Amino acid sequence: MKVAIIHEWLIVNGGAEKVLEEILGLYPRADLFCLLDFLPESERRLLGGRTPKTSFLQHLPGARRHYQLYLPLMPLAVEQFDLKGYDLIISLNYAVAKGVITGPDQLHIAYVHTPMRFAWEMREEYLQNMGCDRGLKGFAARLMLQRLRHWDRMTATGVDSFLANSSHVAGRIRKCYGRESTVIHPPTATDFFTPGQAPREDFFITVSRLVAYKRIDLLVEAFRRMPEKKLVIIGDGPEKARLQAQARGADNIAFLGQCDDKTVRDHLRRARAFVFAACEDFGISPVEAQACGCPVIAYGRGGSRETVVTPENATADRPPTGILFPAQEAASLTAAIRDFLARQELFTAAACRKNALRFSRARFRQKLTRFIDRHCRKRELN
Repeated sequence: MKVAIIHEWLIVNGGAEKVLEEILGLYPRADLFCLLDFLPESERRLLGGRTPKTSFLQHLPGARRHYQLYLPLMPLAVEQFDLKGYDLIISLNYAVAKGVITGPDQLHIAYVHTPMRFAWEMREEYLQNMGCDRGLKGFAARLMLQRLRHWDRMTATGVDSFLANSSHVAGRIRKCYGRESTVIHPPTATDFFTPGQAPREDFFITVSRLVAYKRIDLLVEAFRRMPEKKLVIIGDGPEKARLQAQARGADNIAFLGQCDDKTVRDHLRRARAFVFAACEDFGISPVEAQACGCPVIAYGRGGSRETVVTPENATADRPPTGILFPAQEAASLTAAIRDFLARQELFTAAACRKNALRFSRARFRQKLTRFIDRHCRKRELN
């Protein structure tokens, strides 16, 4: 069986790339296609020695630093990939990958991290962040996104089977595309992120790209209101300068910048709890924290509802691993932190670790292999 894997772009080694790495490992002879490839040499091990086949966007001016500006051209770019001769196409989607053109005898399985946020429910937030929410520029941007939504919905008909990375995303697939999907949660490196021997220390931690929708600003504001509680922020991104300015004068908030995995693991093993304010489609970092035995305090929407076991939802077989707060507001988070501290004896490292193992790399590979094999057999019978 000849396999093609479609990935949108290779810029950083993030959560989507962890899924890609596992799938490339399952299909070591598969060919990899992506719109752009500017992955640093130090991160290329995940590709297994492959040289991805890229689109014409790779050679356009400024594509390395400002590839988002070429969004209007991305549907055309992904449709240019020549997939003749492939039996199985696996597309990994948070923008346009599922729009590849396939034939009636090819099996196309789309793994969806999310329907494109910027064109659907987070449209206004993205337009504001880009400064394109008003005037003629705003009108043109909304018209472009309207056309992109139409294309996105139309190309869903070219997918034989949808996979969603969470039940939250499965609901969005149903709403945006009118299609059902099977949930297979992304893989977490539970074999690397493990509990340590050191006792828990009196600080809270978050690990994240510093971008607007991650809502690190909410964490900063909450800990400014609690100067006796320490927050450690690991990660880098375009919001870093603004967040540091927001935290100025707050000695209890530390920015460590981008750190290697061993440093992240060390902090997760020692932190009192992991704090998380984003509405994520899944959210691997809270699972990595639990794999290290670290409880989680998270915003109660999106994937966190599937990865964190609250005291209210706990059972004898699934003890609690954290607390969810109801509103993306600093007051809601501070109340959750105080609630956590009042009941912290409920949250054990063993319970957190056990819960995280539900999202291991081995379980991901097993579920994905069974799903694809079953659909390949169906196609052969037909």
